[in-house]
Amino acid sequence: MKSNPDFFSGRRLLIVTKHEKEKVIAPILEKALGVQCFVSKEFDTDSLGTFSGEIERKEDALTTLRKKCWEGMKSEGFDLAVATEGSFGNHPTVFFAPANDELIMLVDQKNGIEIVARSLSMNTNFDSAELRSHDDLKVFLEKVQYPSHGVILKNDDKKGATIHKGIIDYNSLEQVFDAIMQTRSSCFIETDMRAMNNPKRMKVIEEVSVMLVNRLQSVCPECMYPGFGVVGAEAGLLCDSCTMPTRSTLAHILQCQHCQYHSKLMYPNGKETEDPMYCDFCNP
Repeated sequence: MKSNPDFFSGRRLLIVTKHEKEKVIAPILEKALGVQCFVSKEFDTDSLGTFSGEIERKEDALTTLRKKCWEGMKSEGFDLAVATEGSFGNHPTVFFAPANDELIMLVDQKNGIEIVARSLSMNTNFDSAELRSHDDLKVFLEKVQYPSHGVILKNDDKKGATIHKGIIDYNSLEQVFDAIMQTRSSCFIETDMRAMNNPKRMKVIEEVSVMLVNRLQSVCPECMYPGFGVVGAEAGLLCDSCTMPTRSTLAHILQCQHCQYHSKLMYPNGKETEDPMYCDFCNP
């Protein structure tokens, strides 16, 4: 289903970023929605938190993302905005694997619309280390695909450390590393996760932007507002052997954020029964 073009076509859309995310977001949204994209110039998104630690993110990712959109619109006089917020750490189910949890939100103040899409991706070079030699530095740089992906150097891993960001060439890297090692026994290094210095993250932002478009193009069958999509899942897929309900997904719950109409999508994973190995009765 396609969204009503009257919602977005011809409107000005603010991309709230200072890290060049518009390079991947703008082409996707302009083509799909018929909007004209602009980049925020007044609002400093770093005021809500930085990956390098100078400013701590005080609220959860979704709340921070919503603030980005609304503060950006307020600062620049827009009523339509989009922003992303990334979090990095261990994957919740794949042990010891780093992950990029990327949220994107579109806020339409005019029509009272807030749509969110999310991508949990293992396509990330997120990493950090304490270095004690040039050999340690070389190993880390090769691992994180430097210099196509930037790094950050610190003289300490504690609050108040001197932070050198946006290092994307070997000359700058050597100068900063050597300067730190002259006064310290070690140097702390981490990947620069800001989009403009991290192509892997930029790719995830591109992917989640497509997911947002797909969500916007799914309209409510009752009120025709965009954003009709999955808000939950219902377990109970029947076992193929004993026909008892399992913990596997039987249906997805779809709901409209505008009129609250909801429906079920049965067998969303393309199967109507579950393998007995996943049954608590056949395989307790």
